[in-house]
Amino acid sequence: MSSQATKAKTFAALHAGRTGFVLPNPWDAGSARVMQHHGFRALATSSAAFANRLGRADYQVSRDEALAHCREIAEATDLPVTADLERCFADRPEGVAETVKLATETGIVGCSVEDLDDTGKALYPLDLAVDRVRLAVAAANRCGFPFLITARTEALLIGIKDMDEIVRRLKAYEKAGAHVVYATGVTSVEQARQITASVDAPVNVMALKMLSAPDLFKADVTRVSLGPWFARAALQGLLEAITEVKEHGTFTFAAKAPTGTEIAKMLS
Repeated sequence: MSSQATKAKTFAALHAGRTGFVLPNPWDAGSARVMQHHGFRALATSSAAFANRLGRADYQVSRDEALAHCREIAEATDLPVTADLERCFADRPEGVAETVKLATETGIVGCSVEDLDDTGKALYPLDLAVDRVRLAVAAANRCGFPFLITARTEALLIGIKDMDEIVRRLKAYEKAGAHVVYATGVTSVEQARQITASVDAPVNVMALKMLSAPDLFKADVTRVSLGPWFARAALQGLLEAITEVKEHGTFTFAAKAPTGTEIAKMLS
Protein backbone atom coordinates (compact mmCIF):
# COMPACT_ATOMS: atom_id res chain seq x y z
CA MET A 1 0.00 0.00 0.00
CA SER A 2 1.35 3.42 -0.94
CA SER A 3 2.13 5.80 1.90
CA GLN A 4 -0.13 8.76 2.60
CA ALA A 5 2.64 11.16 1.59
CA THR A 6 3.13 9.37 -1.73
CA LYS A 7 -0.60 9.46 -2.43
CA ALA A 8 -0.66 13.14 -1.55
CA LYS A 9 2.11 13.94 -4.02
CA THR A 10 0.33 11.92 -6.70
CA PHE A 11 -2.92 13.79 -6.06
CA ALA A 12 -1.22 17.20 -6.15
CA ALA A 13 0.48 16.27 -9.43
CA LEU A 14 -2.89 15.42 -11.01
CA HIS A 15 -3.97 19.01 -10.38
CA ALA A 16 -0.79 20.37 -11.92
CA GLY A 17 -1.12 18.37 -15.12
CA ARG A 18 -2.25 19.78 -18.45
CA THR A 19 -5.07 17.29 -18.84
CA GLY A 20 -8.06 17.12 -16.53
CA PHE A 21 -9.21 14.05 -14.67
CA VAL A 22 -12.48 12.49 -13.56
CA LEU A 23 -12.88 11.96 -9.82
CA PRO A 24 -15.42 9.25 -8.89
CA ASN A 25 -16.99 8.92 -5.45
CA PRO A 26 -17.17 5.47 -3.86
CA TRP A 27 -19.44 4.83 -0.90
CA ASP A 28 -17.72 1.78 0.60
CA ALA A 29 -14.53 -0.26 0.34
CA GLY A 30 -15.92 -2.50 -2.39
CA SER A 31 -16.97 0.33 -4.69
CA ALA A 32 -13.59 2.00 -4.10
CA ARG A 33 -11.77 -1.12 -5.28
CA VAL A 34 -14.03 -1.51 -8.29
CA MET A 35 -13.28 2.08 -9.30
CA GLN A 36 -9.55 1.53 -8.87
CA HIS A 37 -9.81 -1.63 -10.99
CA HIS A 38 -11.33 0.42 -13.81
CA GLY A 39 -8.43 2.82 -14.00
CA PHE A 40 -9.49 5.96 -12.15
CA ARG A 41 -6.52 7.87 -10.79
CA ALA A 42 -8.02 9.26 -7.56
CA LEU A 43 -11.19 8.96 -5.50
CA ALA A 44 -13.40 11.17 -3.37
CA THR A 45 -15.97 10.44 -0.74
CA SER A 46 -19.52 11.72 -1.18
CA SER A 47 -21.40 12.93 1.88
CA ALA A 48 -24.74 12.10 0.23
CA ALA A 49 -23.72 8.63 -0.93
CA PHE A 50 -22.28 7.76 2.48
CA ALA A 51 -25.32 9.08 4.34
CA ASN A 52 -27.61 7.08 2.04
CA ARG A 53 -25.52 3.97 2.67
CA LEU A 54 -26.30 4.44 6.37
CA GLY A 55 -30.00 4.83 5.60
CA ARG A 56 -29.99 8.58 6.15
CA ALA A 57 -30.40 11.74 4.11
CA ASP A 58 -27.44 13.97 3.26
CA TYR A 59 -26.10 16.14 6.11
CA GLN A 60 -27.23 13.55 8.68
CA VAL A 61 -23.79 12.12 9.44
CA SER A 62 -21.60 13.05 12.41
CA ARG A 63 -18.00 14.17 12.16
CA ASP A 64 -16.76 10.96 13.77
CA GLU A 65 -18.73 8.89 11.28
CA ALA A 66 -17.45 10.91 8.33
CA LEU A 67 -13.84 10.61 9.48
CA ALA A 68 -14.21 6.85 10.00
CA HIS A 69 -15.57 6.65 6.45
CA CYS A 70 -12.52 8.57 5.19
CA ARG A 71 -10.27 6.00 6.85
CA GLU A 72 -12.28 3.12 5.39
CA ILE A 73 -11.96 4.38 1.82
CA ALA A 74 -8.29 5.39 2.19
CA GLU A 75 -7.37 1.96 3.53
CA ALA A 76 -9.28 0.13 0.78
CA THR A 77 -7.25 1.43 -2.14
CA ASP A 78 -3.84 2.52 -3.35
CA LEU A 79 -5.38 5.62 -4.90
CA PRO A 80 -5.31 9.08 -3.31
CA VAL A 81 -8.60 9.97 -1.64
CA THR A 82 -10.07 13.38 -0.97
CA ALA A 83 -13.14 13.86 1.21
CA ASP A 84 -16.45 15.67 1.06
CA LEU A 85 -16.61 16.99 4.62
CA GLU A 86 -19.53 19.36 4.05
CA ARG A 87 -19.05 22.48 6.20
CA CYS A 88 -16.36 20.65 8.22
CA PHE A 89 -18.91 20.17 11.01
CA ALA A 90 -18.26 23.63 12.43
CA ASP A 91 -19.28 27.25 12.09
CA ARG A 92 -16.20 28.89 13.55
CA PRO A 93 -12.89 28.80 11.68
CA GLU A 94 -11.18 27.15 14.63
CA GLY A 95 -13.62 24.27 14.43
CA VAL A 96 -12.98 23.90 10.71
CA ALA A 97 -9.24 23.74 11.40
CA GLU A 98 -9.78 21.02 14.00
CA THR A 99 -11.77 18.94 11.52
CA VAL A 100 -9.07 19.33 8.89
CA LYS A 101 -6.39 18.29 11.38
CA LEU A 102 -8.35 15.15 12.24
CA ALA A 103 -8.93 14.45 8.55
CA THR A 104 -5.17 14.53 7.84
CA GLU A 105 -4.82 11.64 10.29
CA THR A 106 -7.21 9.29 8.45
CA GLY A 107 -5.07 8.53 5.41
CA ILE A 108 -6.82 10.88 2.97
CA VAL A 109 -4.99 13.62 1.08
CA GLY A 110 -7.51 16.43 0.85
CA CYS A 111 -10.96 17.64 1.83
CA SER A 112 -13.56 20.25 0.99
CA VAL A 113 -14.85 23.22 2.97
CA GLU A 114 -18.35 24.46 2.06
CA ASP A 115 -19.68 27.96 2.64
CA LEU A 116 -23.28 26.87 3.30
CA ASP A 117 -24.23 27.70 6.88
CA ASP A 118 -25.89 25.33 9.34
CA THR A 119 -29.40 26.37 8.27
CA GLY A 120 -28.79 24.93 4.82
CA LYS A 121 -30.45 27.99 3.31
CA ALA A 122 -27.81 30.72 3.34
CA LEU A 123 -24.10 31.21 2.86
CA TYR A 124 -21.72 32.34 5.56
CA PRO A 125 -20.85 36.04 5.28
CA LEU A 126 -17.87 36.33 2.98
CA ASP A 127 -15.42 37.45 5.66
CA LEU A 128 -16.31 34.45 7.83
CA ALA A 129 -16.25 32.08 4.85
CA VAL A 130 -12.77 33.33 3.92
CA ASP A 131 -11.51 32.87 7.48
CA ARG A 132 -12.85 29.31 7.48
CA VAL A 133 -10.85 28.56 4.33
CA ARG A 134 -7.74 30.32 5.65
CA LEU A 135 -7.65 28.29 8.85
CA ALA A 136 -8.42 25.08 6.96
CA VAL A 137 -5.40 25.71 4.75
CA ALA A 138 -3.22 26.55 7.74
CA ALA A 139 -4.18 23.26 9.39
CA ALA A 140 -3.53 21.37 6.15
CA ASN A 141 -0.12 22.98 5.75
CA ARG A 142 0.98 21.74 9.16
CA CYS A 143 0.56 18.04 8.35
CA GLY A 144 3.88 17.58 6.55
CA PHE A 145 2.61 16.55 3.11
CA PRO A 146 0.48 18.27 0.45
CA PHE A 147 -3.08 18.06 1.79
CA LEU A 148 -5.32 19.88 -0.70
CA ILE A 149 -8.16 22.07 0.51
CA THR A 150 -11.06 22.46 -1.91
CA ALA A 151 -13.08 25.58 -1.15
CA ARG A 152 -16.70 25.22 -2.26
CA THR A 153 -19.43 27.75 -2.72
CA GLU A 154 -22.97 26.41 -2.63
CA ALA A 155 -24.39 29.65 -4.04
CA LEU A 156 -25.96 28.09 -7.14
CA LEU A 157 -27.62 25.39 -5.07
CA ILE A 158 -29.50 27.90 -2.94
CA GLY A 159 -30.64 29.99 -5.89
CA ILE A 160 -27.92 32.62 -6.20
CA LYS A 161 -27.47 32.85 -9.98
CA ASP A 162 -25.17 35.88 -10.07
CA MET A 163 -21.96 34.45 -11.52
CA ASP A 164 -20.08 37.62 -10.58
CA GLU A 165 -20.87 36.90 -6.92
CA ILE A 166 -19.85 33.28 -7.31
CA VAL A 167 -16.57 34.26 -8.92
CA ARG A 168 -16.00 36.88 -6.20
CA ARG A 169 -16.29 34.20 -3.56
CA LEU A 170 -14.05 31.73 -5.35
CA LYS A 171 -11.38 34.38 -5.93
CA ALA A 172 -11.50 35.28 -2.24
CA TYR A 173 -11.11 31.60 -1.28
CA GLU A 174 -8.19 31.26 -3.68
CA LYS A 175 -6.56 34.32 -2.13
CA ALA A 176 -7.06 32.72 1.30
CA GLY A 177 -4.95 29.78 0.11
CA ALA A 178 -7.45 27.24 -1.24
CA HIS A 179 -5.71 24.73 -3.46
CA VAL A 180 -8.83 23.97 -5.53
CA VAL A 181 -12.08 25.93 -5.97
CA TYR A 182 -15.51 24.51 -6.67
CA ALA A 183 -18.92 26.02 -7.38
CA THR A 184 -21.45 23.25 -6.83
CA GLY A 185 -24.30 23.33 -9.33
CA VAL A 186 -22.55 24.58 -12.47
CA THR A 187 -24.85 23.62 -15.34
CA SER A 188 -23.08 24.92 -18.45
CA VAL A 189 -19.67 25.05 -20.03
CA GLU A 190 -20.06 28.83 -20.18
CA GLN A 191 -20.38 29.03 -16.38
CA ALA A 192 -17.36 26.76 -16.00
CA ARG A 193 -15.33 28.89 -18.41
CA GLN A 194 -16.23 32.06 -16.54
CA ILE A 195 -14.82 30.51 -13.38
CA THR A 196 -11.65 29.10 -14.93
CA ALA A 197 -10.94 32.44 -16.63
CA SER A 198 -11.19 34.24 -13.29
CA VAL A 199 -9.00 32.13 -11.01
CA ASP A 200 -5.58 30.55 -11.19
CA ALA A 201 -6.37 27.65 -8.86
CA PRO A 202 -7.55 24.32 -10.30
CA VAL A 203 -11.34 24.22 -10.72
CA ASN A 204 -13.63 21.32 -9.85
CA VAL A 205 -17.04 20.91 -11.50
CA MET A 206 -19.55 18.22 -10.56
CA ALA A 207 -20.89 16.02 -13.34
CA LEU A 208 -24.46 16.75 -14.43
CA LYS A 209 -26.48 15.23 -17.28
CA MET A 210 -26.09 18.32 -19.49
CA LEU A 211 -22.28 18.35 -19.17
CA SER A 212 -19.43 16.20 -20.48
CA ALA A 213 -15.90 15.78 -19.22
CA PRO A 214 -14.26 16.56 -22.60
CA ASP A 215 -16.19 19.82 -22.92
CA LEU A 216 -15.33 20.83 -19.37
CA PHE A 217 -11.66 20.02 -19.89
CA LYS A 218 -11.65 22.21 -23.01
CA ALA A 219 -12.95 25.00 -20.73
CA ASP A 220 -9.84 24.48 -18.53
CA VAL A 221 -11.65 22.62 -15.75
CA THR A 222 -9.08 20.46 -13.96
CA ARG A 223 -11.32 18.03 -12.09
CA VAL A 224 -14.78 16.61 -12.76
CA SER A 225 -16.25 14.88 -9.73
CA LEU A 226 -19.13 12.41 -9.86
CA GLY A 227 -20.61 13.28 -6.47
CA PRO A 228 -23.45 10.86 -5.64
CA TRP A 229 -24.11 9.75 -9.22
CA PHE A 230 -22.41 6.35 -9.23
CA ALA A 231 -24.10 5.49 -5.93
CA ARG A 232 -27.45 6.58 -7.33
CA ALA A 233 -26.83 4.61 -10.52
CA ALA A 234 -26.32 1.53 -8.35
CA LEU A 235 -29.58 2.32 -6.55
CA GLN A 236 -31.32 2.77 -9.90
CA GLY A 237 -30.20 -0.72 -10.88
CA LEU A 238 -31.66 -2.06 -7.65
CA LEU A 239 -34.94 -0.23 -8.25
CA GLU A 240 -35.22 -1.63 -11.76
CA ALA A 241 -34.60 -5.16 -10.48
CA ILE A 242 -37.16 -4.69 -7.72
CA THR A 243 -39.72 -3.46 -10.24
CA GLU A 244 -39.21 -6.52 -12.44
CA VAL A 245 -39.55 -8.93 -9.54
CA LYS A 246 -42.59 -7.20 -8.03
CA GLU A 247 -44.47 -6.55 -11.28
CA HIS A 248 -43.55 -9.59 -13.35
CA GLY A 249 -42.08 -12.18 -11.02
CA THR A 250 -39.14 -12.61 -13.40
CA PHE A 251 -35.41 -12.32 -12.85
CA THR A 252 -33.94 -11.39 -16.22
CA PHE A 253 -31.99 -8.56 -14.55
CA ALA A 254 -29.65 -11.23 -13.17
CA ALA A 255 -28.32 -11.88 -16.67
CA LYS A 256 -26.70 -8.42 -16.66
CA ALA A 257 -25.12 -8.80 -13.23
CA PRO A 258 -21.38 -9.53 -12.92
CA THR A 259 -20.48 -13.02 -11.79
CA GLY A 260 -18.89 -13.78 -8.45
CA THR A 261 -15.61 -14.47 -10.24
CA GLU A 262 -15.72 -11.13 -12.01
CA ILE A 263 -16.45 -9.31 -8.78
CA ALA A 264 -13.62 -11.10 -6.97
CA LYS A 265 -11.22 -10.00 -9.72
CA MET A 266 -12.28 -6.38 -9.37
CA LEU A 267 -11.93 -6.47 -5.60
CA SER A 268 -8.55 -8.18 -5.50
